[in-house]
Amino acid sequence: MMPEALSLPFLQRALLAGIVAGALGSYYGVFVVQRRLSFLGVGLSHAAFGGVALGLLLQVNPLWTALPCTVAVALGITWVTHHSVVSSDTAIGVFFAAAMATGVVLLTFKQSYTTDAFAYLFGSILAVRPADLWALGAIGGLAAAALPLWGRWAYATFDRDLARADGVPVDRDDYVLAALLAVTVVAAVKVVGIVLAAAFFVIPAAAARLLTRTFARMTLLAVGLGAATAAGGLLGSYALDLPSGATIILTQAAVFGGAVLVGEAT
Repeated sequence: MMPEALSLPFLQRALLAGIVAGALGSYYGVFVVQRRLSFLGVGLSHAAFGGVALGLLLQVNPLWTALPCTVAVALGITWVTHHSVVSSDTAIGVFFAAAMATGVVLLTFKQSYTTDAFAYLFGSILAVRPADLWALGAIGGLAAAALPLWGRWAYATFDRDLARADGVPVDRDDYVLAALLAVTVVAAVKVVGIVLAAAFFVIPAAAARLLTRTFARMTLLAVGLGAATAAGGLLGSYALDLPSGATIILTQAAVFGGAVLVGEAT
């Protein structure tokens, strides 16, 4: 049954979208986990709701409106953290609450929004259209363009002061990383929805951290786990007739549980 299902165009599109979003989220997730910024992923995924609502109101692809809105929130959080005594988690809480509230207000101007909003809140990967794939491809290409910065980011992740002393533009890189996290959040929203998107940044990277001893291996393993669990969770949800986004996250959680057990045994 499954080989025949893989010939279905909508499932092929869903698999491609899931693999791209899973790999990208896990790549940036290693920095989120190592820098203890898990709440940032949660905040940005919820901040994307304001942009999604704007897209639904204007009747354009919500991914294109969510992108600049989420990037603006990410840069705003970083700026406030760097230029005030407010902690990063407080800044995240303020910005994502304001973005969510903006989204709610915008949706009141659209008479019929329940179905569309529900799809973006909880994901609609099986409904990915060719236009969505092009949007995801563009977002993924933008995020992948920063791959050469991995070394600098890794250096600053483990010793910000020494990296700054060596001439690494640590503060500027913080803005770049925050913006690219926002870009990747938008890519994940279409796959698993706003509510669950943050899991792409945390669970595969956390599992990889338990199974490896170097940051480079952690990065490679996290990317592999992110892509594999997205594909496996999607196929499992199709076979068992379960919600796709939730099944993907539960698959990631199962892998993390296995990593904990392996870590305890070694």
